[in-house]
Amino acid sequence: MKRSPPQTLTQAHLPDAARLAKKVVARCRELAAFSEDADSLRRTFLSPPMRDVHRAMASWVKPLGAAVRIDAAGNFRALCPHDRRAAPRLLIGSHLDTVPNAGVFDGMLGVVLAVALLEGSQGGKDLPFAIEIIGFSEEEGVRFGTPFIGSRALVGRVEDKLLDVKDSSGASVREAIERFDLNPAEMHDAVVPDNTCAYLEFHIEQGPVLEKLGRPLAAVEAIAGQTRQEFTFVGRSNHAGTTPMNQRFDAVAGAAEWITTVERVANSVNGLVATVGLIQSKPGAVNVIAGEVRASLDVRHHDDGVRARTVQELVAQAGQIAERRSLAVRYTTNLDQPAVPMDSYLVAEIERSIREIGCDPHRMVSGAGHDAMILAERVPTAMVFLRTPGGISHDPAESVLNEDVAKAIECGLHLLQQLASSSKFLSRTRRE
Repeated sequence: MKRSPPQTLTQAHLPDAARLAKKVVARCRELAAFSEDADSLRRTFLSPPMRDVHRAMASWVKPLGAAVRIDAAGNFRALCPHDRRAAPRLLIGSHLDTVPNAGVFDGMLGVVLAVALLEGSQGGKDLPFAIEIIGFSEEEGVRFGTPFIGSRALVGRVEDKLLDVKDSSGASVREAIERFDLNPAEMHDAVVPDNTCAYLEFHIEQGPVLEKLGRPLAAVEAIAGQTRQEFTFVGRSNHAGTTPMNQRFDAVAGAAEWITTVERVANSVNGLVATVGLIQSKPGAVNVIAGEVRASLDVRHHDDGVRARTVQELVAQAGQIAERRSLAVRYTTNLDQPAVPMDSYLVAEIERSIREIGCDPHRMVSGAGHDAMILAERVPTAMVFLRTPGGISHDPAESVLNEDVAKAIECGLHLLQQLASSSKFLSRTRRE
């Protein structure tokens, strides 16, 4: 059967986005009921509640003609096939796992919104590409301390070393997969096919920028690079009541001076954020001068050069402070994740679709990591952020505005039509 050419969407011909938005929000709340905890939302990698999520998702997409499967990494996959087998494939999705005491919309909104786009485009029947919805099994890294297990499977990066990682109960990733009635030996079947032309992810911003700007949506132009380090300041423990101030080697005082330096330096670099989120002192007694302090450092920026120079400066400042105070300092680097730019063509098309629905487009950098940063290794990738009221995320107070969800649906439907009429987009395939 030959498909008709894609029709151009106008505001008059848009599906009822407000109705679809209400359905999206209600469905997110429905999925939030599937939790490992009775009084709050927690859903980790392939925990029993994930089966309930999969069943609910399947009930929504099967009437749209989608073929459903759970791949070897536990990702929910729903493919609306094209009548032309060689047609390109567009992936739309996000993650279905959560942090402990989570909100309702982080991750889930992007997956459920993808279902709404499929509904709004009548199963994509008039589009020149197939659409596959993906609900990633794991993004947060809660159960195994390793994030992005789900999306790593799609780019072929679930190695034996990762499968052997164990959770707090002693169960490995491999065993968790097998207990979910899946076969880790079939992990290769999770890799994106060669005809995949793009991955799109809708996600709440998880911050206050869009709310401050008064805008519902933004195109993400990059996901910030991130450096994580641990510093240890070493002085000398002594009695707090008998040691004069000018004869102390106080590790806490040295660490405190460095922490305020971190804040000062970060404020001087546009777009950079730096955080000391963990501080531990030894011996940790009220009446003892601390002889050792451990402090974490998290530095993020979309320009890897800026991030690297800032980290070097903060390391140097730690050394100078320690020397002046007759302390020792050492540090280790635990993570050095490069920034990931989004596909420039897709970003421009998202901006165009935002403009088409009557909103002012805005570009921004994501300070948080997302599955999109993993998929970008293999396919052209882009993200759309939705305003987060209060900037609150990873908390039960997390929320969205129905009108913003409606705008996101309108944006997505326009974007599908724009891509459907673009020869440049349709000629793209998986990155090698």
